Amino acid sequence: MKSNLYLIALVFILMSCKSTQKRATEFVPTFSVSTKTTHKIPEGQDYTFGYLEVLENRNYTNGKTIKLPVYIFKSRSKNPKKDPIIYTVGGPGSTTMPTVQYMNYYKYLDDRDFILVEQRGNYYAQPHLDCPEWSKAIYKSNLPNFNAANHDALFEKAAKDCRERLNAEGIDLNGYNTNEIAADINDLVNVLEIEEYNLLTISYSTKIAQVLMRDYPNKIRSVVMDSPLPLEVNYDEESIQNLLESINTLFSDCESDNNCNTAYPDIKNRFSEYLKERTENPLVVEVENPKTGKTQTFYLKGKDLITVFTSASTGSVPNVPYEINKLLVNDLTSVKEKLKYLFQEPGSGSGLGMRLSVWCAEENPFNSMEKIESETKKYPEVKGLSPAVFDNEICQIWGVRKVPEIENQAVKSDIPVLFINGEYDNETPMKWAESMSKNFKNSYHLIFKGWKHTPTTNWDNNCAMVAANHFFNNLNEKPIPDCFSKIESPIFKTE
Repeated sequence: MKSNLYLIALVFILMSCKSTQKRATEFVPTFSVSTKTTHKIPEGQDYTFGYLEVLENRNYTNGKTIKLPVYIFKSRSKNPKKDPIIYTVGGPGSTTMPTVQYMNYYKYLDDRDFILVEQRGNYYAQPHLDCPEWSKAIYKSNLPNFNAANHDALFEKAAKDCRERLNAEGIDLNGYNTNEIAADINDLVNVLEIEEYNLLTISYSTKIAQVLMRDYPNKIRSVVMDSPLPLEVNYDEESIQNLLESINTLFSDCESDNNCNTAYPDIKNRFSEYLKERTENPLVVEVENPKTGKTQTFYLKGKDLITVFTSASTGSVPNVPYEINKLLVNDLTSVKEKLKYLFQEPGSGSGLGMRLSVWCAEENPFNSMEKIESETKKYPEVKGLSPAVFDNEICQIWGVRKVPEIENQAVKSDIPVLFINGEYDNETPMKWAESMSKNFKNSYHLIFKGWKHTPTTNWDNNCAMVAANHFFNNLNEKPIPDCFSKIESPIFKTE
């Protein structure tokens, strides 16, 4: 009798497990409308806001779920096209949601609906993978009294503390990567019963586009990749070389301009020698701490001073030779203004956990450590500047699994693609899009002279946005709007 009871109990347990497993494997993503939005929406914009609920890690069908905010903006057209645009920004770790405040300026809505998706792990997603520990480490390391010998230990502790906190919150860090984001967007398309759609992606999110084109191509009508980052590129290995090549392109334009060349003769070589000198003998800059009123001393090397170019936006590019020349004549007013910002309190570390998970799973494992070490020492102008976004030791602490080899291999597709680049973009140089064009047979490439990263987000000149929208409406022709032909090299400031 006891044996029979045991068998009955065992059968019941097995049936319960089977039932539970069945429910888990039948999980269906959902979209629920919410009246509470992330931001105030401009007057007159018709929209729906809600949350997409998906699995945190699709390798575990009985795992927890997460929620991603989504805005669906209705087209301003009375007869909108049926293929919406899905948009998500770069990073990894950057939030898409603040964009909703500027929908009045988005040309795309003149023709079709525009859908904004927050990538998992970012600021308005649930959960949000923030890392204030990392921000505090950056703040401490930038202060003038920081002992550089403690740099590695400081950031290793920050990564460890952040990881432990997120793990304690029940977050599976292996669930936050490009493949999962691509699957999220595919789930959204299916939940909303979209038959065909277009993708607008910038910088890091162009990797999401490539994964979607490879793994879920059937419903994709066209893709715009603004400042594309190829899957097959090892970003860290090239970053310093790309930086120096980009600034040399700017110098060449200055030399070709009579006014710029007259005002700043031989600026390329002079700046190069200046950076080398400052690497060996750091520039001493005294700055008043706005919090304490005390004077504190910074020692700046070439790797610090190169930010006169890297920190420039497209709008401030015409000032770059002028600002470099100020350094060369020991006018430190601009340098001191920038250094004052280092005394501001550290940020919240928004999206940094997401950035760590993506980078440590998808970029770091494919790096050659020998190449990284070599690049750090190779260029005397910026010697000591590491090309790696995160050091190998940091990724070992973060502990996420390496993605499969296919995530470091080129994607090929016949889906219509428009590549957009800024000529001076050192983060995602135009040469990458040129190489990608070989694998995307139905593609066009636009290069915006004198512009930097992500041209479609240039609010001072919406020409790249106009070009992208023209492409969405006319897939069989290269979009060259009137505004594009009017863009020339910058008129550099000379006084």
